[in-house]
Amino acid sequence: MRVVTADVAVKVIRSGDTLLVGGSGGGHAVPEALLAALERRFFAEGMPCGITALHPVGLGDGKTLGANHLAHEGLLRRIICGTFVNSPKIADLALAEKIEGYTLPQGALSQLTREMAAGRPGLLTKTGLHTFIDPRHGGGRQSERAPNDVVELVNFRGEEYLFYKPYDVDVCFLRGTTADEDGNITMEEEAIFGEMLSQAQAAKRCGGIVIVQVRRMAKRGTLPAKQVKIPGILVDLVVVEPAQWQTYLTRFSPSYAGELRVPLSDIEVLRLDQRKVIARRAALELFPGAICNLGSGVATGIANVAAEEDVLEAVCLTNEQGLIGGAPASGGDAGASRNYAAMIDQPYQFDFYDGGGLDIAFLSFAEIDEEGNVNVSRFGGRIVGPGGFINISQNARCVVFCGSFTAGNTQMSWPGGMTAIAQDGARVKFVPKVEQITFSGGYARERKQRVLYVTERAVMRLTQKGVELIEIAPGVDLEGDVLSRMGFRPRVAKELKAMDKRLFLPQPLGLAVEIAKRSARANASALRLLDMAGAASQ
Repeated sequence: MRVVTADVAVKVIRSGDTLLVGGSGGGHAVPEALLAALERRFFAEGMPCGITALHPVGLGDGKTLGANHLAHEGLLRRIICGTFVNSPKIADLALAEKIEGYTLPQGALSQLTREMAAGRPGLLTKTGLHTFIDPRHGGGRQSERAPNDVVELVNFRGEEYLFYKPYDVDVCFLRGTTADEDGNITMEEEAIFGEMLSQAQAAKRCGGIVIVQVRRMAKRGTLPAKQVKIPGILVDLVVVEPAQWQTYLTRFSPSYAGELRVPLSDIEVLRLDQRKVIARRAALELFPGAICNLGSGVATGIANVAAEEDVLEAVCLTNEQGLIGGAPASGGDAGASRNYAAMIDQPYQFDFYDGGGLDIAFLSFAEIDEEGNVNVSRFGGRIVGPGGFINISQNARCVVFCGSFTAGNTQMSWPGGMTAIAQDGARVKFVPKVEQITFSGGYARERKQRVLYVTERAVMRLTQKGVELIEIAPGVDLEGDVLSRMGFRPRVAKELKAMDKRLFLPQPLGLAVEIAKRSARANASALRLLDMAGAASQ
């Protein structure tokens, strides 16, 4: 192992190489100094050219950082990642047909790094079937020039699966907190673990070079061995970046690092607006012991509502980056969490999700059609990608899609708990047919998932006959404010209910008392433990 500068480290990348990059979202364990150095080299030398970038999670600040450093015609030939939402410059290149762009499920890519590390043929999974990831519906392609060759539909033992093909990795960029003189890497200050170990192993298995960015160096033999996340035997080069931030927005949060728990009063109380109303209505679906995922966007506000209502200890909120329990962060820091019970590697979190571990998934939406299909990946001239959405939505027992009823400059208020719409958004989000299928309503019906669509003025559910309207907000006109603002006419429940008036008032809901009265979901292990307790008492 050698310690070098970032500018020296990126010299190992050759034209045509495949670059595997670790990290998540808004700077969480993102090797920012290395990505910036690669961009500087390209500007100075015009090299390397035509590289392939592979990273399971979207990387960037939505402007210039992260994967945006790679967004230069000539530098990048192909990119495979979970989402472009953090890297709009990459999305622009894909839209302009200047690169081969793919957005694949974050969980599938995360798990694929483990398969690559072991030298297995690839990843076989049902994740992505009947969505735009399925080769019959596009194969995850976000540019026309991209070949439909990264995902294959296969039949195994009479059932359909998707096969995600592996990649030969030439160089791998990772990040930790501390490196010792042997290259052992710890991540004590990081907000996530990601799949750093699997990525390093995958690169070494391919004969690639592993470069790790850290904040500081330690003497040989002084790092606690159980804290080492990337063993030195996997590390070739170390780059020290003392100014390294924990995320793009946060220099360092001890709560994100798991060093301490913050008082609930430190977690922001949301102001009463559309987003809070939606988060509150979604939170009404919680029950004691519910294991949940909070997706990005409006759904992250459920953690703030849960903190305000003092129900964080009654349920288990998780995110796909590997945080279990506590209050997942929102906004630009989404992906981190506070007061969590455990932080695990991302591939194992997706194993849990894919295995049906989630009781409820709270996810955002951009478009919904009359079949109950949901689109979050490409709409309105934008490429976003699915992130962890497909793994999560396909495998949770209940999915609650959260979003504003229309998009645009909506102005609403709730005097006395009654809805007043001064100006409605211009873009319709309930459309006859979604632009891209990120969640298949038909596949959900086939697997008998419970599916809700929650907005600030109406709640709908998925039935065997399509989307059905089941609740509207107090003060909302059914025809004028709901049905006429939809691109299709949903079924209307015979007993159409009013949304709970408490959602639209400034004071807390009193959710803690309400949840305490509900029954926990019975499952096989819980019933078995009850049987054991009963037998022991006899």
